Amino acid sequence: MVCALGAAVCFGTATVLQAMAARAAGSPQGAEAAAGEAAVGEAAVGEAALLLRAVRQWRYLAGLALDGLGFLLQIAALRSVPIYAVGAALAASLAVTAVVAARLLRVRLSGLEWAAVGVVCAGLALLGLASGTEGDRSGPGWLPYAMPAAAAGVLLLGAVGRRLSGRARALLLGLGAGFGFGVVEVAVRLIDSLDPVALLTDPAVYGLLLGGGCAFLLLTSALQRGSVTTATAGMVIGETIGPAVAGVVWLGDRTREGLAWAAVLGFAVAVAGALALARFGEAPAGTNTPAPASAAR
Repeated sequence: MVCALGAAVCFGTATVLQAMAARAAGSPQGAEAAAGEAAVGEAAVGEAALLLRAVRQWRYLAGLALDGLGFLLQIAALRSVPIYAVGAALAASLAVTAVVAARLLRVRLSGLEWAAVGVVCAGLALLGLASGTEGDRSGPGWLPYAMPAAAAGVLLLGAVGRRLSGRARALLLGLGAGFGFGVVEVAVRLIDSLDPVALLTDPAVYGLLLGGGCAFLLLTSALQRGSVTTATAGMVIGETIGPAVAGVVWLGDRTREGLAWAAVLGFAVAVAGALALARFGEAPAGTNTPAPASAAR
């Protein structure tokens, strides 16, 4: 559970650092380098130039490093505690982002948002108290093969979502991204051996790679051209509920004796608090660069 919370801290802090880099890259001084492309009217080239300027800043690179560390901590957590506990902890990265943004970006949190941060912490505390050990079942034989199939389904969902507009588009793409990250969570649990030969022949590995890649693409698209709050809320729902059910039904995840009610309540409270903070899933308004990569986690 410490690893899961550490991953949430890494992801949440990375979002703020990358938002700071994005703000600097989108400032009048930083925009001068892209004036030529903008004059030609090449919007895509302009966005790429803005992103390249952000990547050259130490804050953006530090954010990417924190993303990498957070992913390693997430893997360690998924190999040790139930998926439902890890999913709720990762959703809590939005609370970390909110608190750090209030400090570094001088974003003003309302009383309700501070209350939501407290709700997330209370839910995680209750969940940590009730969580049992990682399930010891490997699941049905078809489950590893279902991972790449589910990831392909995420890609199809993205194709449908891109045809929509407004909040429906953001919600469907965000939900698809959440499903993709959920595939990653389940696939990590299904990988039995780190032997190179075994990894090459394990369908769960391909599900992990395809699911993570699709999720990143879908969420980036959703955040660039849709409602940040809607897309992030869809992502939180997609990456928590489905994997939690899979862990309980197929992988043997359980709670401590007599504390199932506390785990369910803690999970629901933590996710509800994260949804209330969904606007912190991306850099604050006024940033002109594409969405930070860590908005995905």
